[in-house]
Amino acid sequence: MKKNEEGWWASVLADESYFEEAISETGDEKNLSHDWEKAKKLYEEDGIVSLEVVAHNHGGLLVEGEGLKGFVPYSHLLKSNNNDEIKKEDSLALYHGKLLKLKLIECTPEEDRAVFSERAAQVGAGQRRELFNALKQGEVIDGEVTNITDFGVFVDIGGVEGLIHISELSWGRVGHPGQIVQVNQKIRVQILSLSPERCRVALSLKRLYDNPWEKINEKYQRGQIVPAEVTAIVSFGVFARLEEGIEGLIHSSEIPPSERNLLQKETKIDVRILEIDARKQRMGLSLVLEGHNG
Repeated sequence: MKKNEEGWWASVLADESYFEEAISETGDEKNLSHDWEKAKKLYEEDGIVSLEVVAHNHGGLLVEGEGLKGFVPYSHLLKSNNNDEIKKEDSLALYHGKLLKLKLIECTPEEDRAVFSERAAQVGAGQRRELFNALKQGEVIDGEVTNITDFGVFVDIGGVEGLIHISELSWGRVGHPGQIVQVNQKIRVQILSLSPERCRVALSLKRLYDNPWEKINEKYQRGQIVPAEVTAIVSFGVFARLEEGIEGLIHSSEIPPSERNLLQKETKIDVRILEIDARKQRMGLSLVLEGHNG
């Protein structure tokens, strides 16, 4: 697995940072799956199993039954599109005692980890290998957004769910993935990498478009004054977008105190380019006041 993919999927399974917490809450800190042979067989056969929800926390559900125990991350539940933390907690509590049809998507006995997915179970048993064999790295395919989280976007690409990490949504800065796509939206994506053995597909949206930073020095120069739009107000300054994928920072030292309260998101302004770092995809800007753009 590529190094950057490992980082992305660490984010995907960030919900599982609550994994140990969920187990400890039930007083079962070891032997996550009592029957690891059965768990491994279920995983290898890509089978579907019905397990009962016995506990929950803000990360997801603890399920058990038929000699198996495991965790279902919130992002792998069918109804996981609500970003309101209070409603999310309430919705998880409603699962108690319910039977869920699940697929085992992570089976690592050495880490006492068994991760299940309700979303993955929507694809029939035994179809994972066939579906993965049909996918090719670099291929551009159609998909549908199924879930949006702080770290990225899950996309159904025909029975397999992949992740667009937040860093692969746009060449520009992304405050939250929900600013780029919406749940149920049909989109085209490029397959970055495949990991059939771990049921993972890394996707990209931004790579369908040319990277505007590669030719930025042909279009913009230091000292140039250009129109921009405020995209975010932060403690140390203001981010402004010159064009799609190209944003720069106006440091607070470059903003007169009299102008700070006037700058709001989507405000149209003129900026002077102070510096360009194409390699790091960074641009330093200063605010040009009306009548001072000479």
